[in-house]
Amino acid sequence: MLKGTHHIAIICSDYPTSKRFYTQTLGLTVIAENYRSQRDSYKLDLALPDGTQIELFSFPDAPARPSFPEAQGLRHLAFNVDDIERAVTTLTDKGVAVEPIRTDEYTGKRYTFFQDPDGLPLELYEE
Repeated sequence: MLKGTHHIAIICSDYPTSKRFYTQTLGLTVIAENYRSQRDSYKLDLALPDGTQIELFSFPDAPARPSFPEAQGLRHLAFNVDDIERAVTTLTDKGVAVEPIRTDEYTGKRYTFFQDPDGLPLELYEE
């Protein structure tokens, strides 16, 4: 029935800052950008190389995330990388704080976490 992930939707607090982070820092490609005046909201469609999309929304006065990171709902968003050290270096060179690399005790795969401008936990997972 399910064939894959089409998109992940994220609501940000500061649209220009988040747009810069997802496009310039993470390197996602812009598919479309629309301003919806009736909602005073931007919707930015971004693409990852595998075709997965991220929809970045801005809404006036959206409530903050209730807790970090153990609130009910989406816990974090994980991105596949081929070389975790290179990905970490790329992020840290751009001023992004990245946690130490860890190894998953069950899969033996390496991973680490960082945050977007709103504190959304993001993961790098080495394939």
